[in-house]
Amino acid sequence: MSRVTDMTGGKPVKLMLTFAFPVILTNLGQQFYQIADAAIVGRGVGVDALAAVGCTDWTCWLILWSMSVMTAGFATFVSRFFGMQDYVRMNRSLMISAVLSGVIAIVLTVVGLLLARPLLVFMGTPSNILKDAVTYLSTMILGTVIVTAYNLAASILRSFGDGKSPLIAMIIAAFLNIALDLLFVMVFQWGVFGAALASVTAQLVSFLYCLVKIRRIEYVKFDKQTYVWDWRLAREILVFGLPLAIQYIIIHLGGMIVQSTINVQGSAFIAGYTAVNKLYGLLECTAISIGNAFTTFASQNYGAGNYKRVRKGVNTGMLLAIGAALLIMALVLPLNRVLPQLFMDISDAGAKEALDVASRYLINMAVSMPILYLVYVHRNNLQAIGVASWSLVSGIAEALVRVAMAKIFFFTLGVEVLFYIEPLAWLAAWLFVLVPYYFYQRKRLPVPSA
Repeated sequence: MSRVTDMTGGKPVKLMLTFAFPVILTNLGQQFYQIADAAIVGRGVGVDALAAVGCTDWTCWLILWSMSVMTAGFATFVSRFFGMQDYVRMNRSLMISAVLSGVIAIVLTVVGLLLARPLLVFMGTPSNILKDAVTYLSTMILGTVIVTAYNLAASILRSFGDGKSPLIAMIIAAFLNIALDLLFVMVFQWGVFGAALASVTAQLVSFLYCLVKIRRIEYVKFDKQTYVWDWRLAREILVFGLPLAIQYIIIHLGGMIVQSTINVQGSAFIAGYTAVNKLYGLLECTAISIGNAFTTFASQNYGAGNYKRVRKGVNTGMLLAIGAALLIMALVLPLNRVLPQLFMDISDAGAKEALDVASRYLINMAVSMPILYLVYVHRNNLQAIGVASWSLVSGIAEALVRVAMAKIFFFTLGVEVLFYIEPLAWLAAWLFVLVPYYFYQRKRLPVPSA
């Protein structure tokens, strides 16, 4: 039987830590895909190849994170019905989520392939790296269905309180990804295509492992009742999950506009910016994990009607978030010039300039970590109680700050602005979930739909 954790009883801090720790390791493994690609490409092929991969970051993230948060939103209904002990609707919501995720992933794949090259051209990707950038991005887009399937499967497991199975899946896939990266890039000399293919293949293994674990959960039953399509429930799931995806699409469209400003600074600047963006995934993954732990905790207790316990969980989540952010800051700041060298050979042409850019950008990121971590606590709280609209508003605010900094203040204040875009964007995002949180805290939480 797969692992299941009931979070409606017991100490919140213990439950969240027990749940969050394997999820942190899982997210580290998932981020390791991107880091392995960048490190092997950057050190094995060169700074220009690293820049080519980096030019696709925001576009890849648009698909990856929009599908990740959408499937996590879908899985919230599994948590909620599990807390209610309504196993018929729990299984039906699982089936509906799978169908909706598959359809949306296919649409994104088709649209993404059609727009891959035009988007990169629009963002001003330098001509010397455009071909490799298109190749890498197109290959990653082809894996959208696989990435979506893994994220939904992992989210469903976490909705039952099982953070360990996605961790094991990711450990297996991480080692496979490294092996395939080395084989495809270093041995077969497939360059950026090999790096992207290795990531997609490893993600497929992650999904298959999670799928086996889901089938072993005693509460998951695929019978005639499960396959009865419920249009009302499908609408509720879609209306809740889609704004979360739109939120991240808006956020990353803003990031793509920032990337277009970065791209005109040249390959060395792009490479330095890319190195920190790869590290950013590692810095952020603990925040995502704490957010996931809190979402599962809050969703189960919300479904069970334990509203006071939901509020108590927010305070616990905030303490965990701030503590984790300060720890990461203390670890990263002394290594601000060491960590970026994972992605570049300092003897390469342009590497010195790239390292200077990366070091400064990384310092600003590190000292702003507490803000980013609190975003996930308050944003995930609103999602857990079924209030997704403010998450969308928060995402719009985050994107608008990025666009304003890159396209308005950049032309008056110069390159200096580029190093402060992310911290200010996080601050805007936090304010637009912090205020609604306190509004709902003073009220009785909205009752789940029947």
